[in-house]
Amino acid sequence: MSALENLAERLRGRHGVLVDSNILIDILSKDQNWAEWSESALAECGELATLYINPIIYAEISMGYTSMEELNAAFPAPLYEREDLPWEAGFLAAKAFAAYRRRGGPRTLLLPDFYIGAHAAIGNLALLTRDAARFHNYFPRLEILVPRRKS
Repeated sequence: MSALENLAERLRGRHGVLVDSNILIDILSKDQNWAEWSESALAECGELATLYINPIIYAEISMGYTSMEELNAAFPAPLYEREDLPWEAGFLAAKAFAAYRRRGGPRTLLLPDFYIGAHAAIGNLALLTRDAARFHNYFPRLEILVPRRKS
């Protein structure tokens, strides 16, 4: 059974898939609740589209490595395209974060998460993540690839 429903259709017209750090951390940490789903979803996305990470995601996953060489070996550029953050994404991220704060969102959630969503939205990338609600609320046109709800 596929980890992601109608994936080929959902990726049609997208430039690729931005892989959120939570997916990669699930796999690296062998998270007992999420590693299997994250591995499967990442493999499916990689078969159909180019996988991307950006400097924020790179920074978040680097915590478990002692050198850039070790990190780059674990996430080789041919498999994970590095993409710079578009200037337009910075503006969109700030607007989404401001709306979040106006709605009473606590300061515990930081701007980098909004920057990841904005990058995917501006770059016409689908976003592979487990944190769907925030992205749905602030980036309604973004194609978000998340685990299915259990019935």
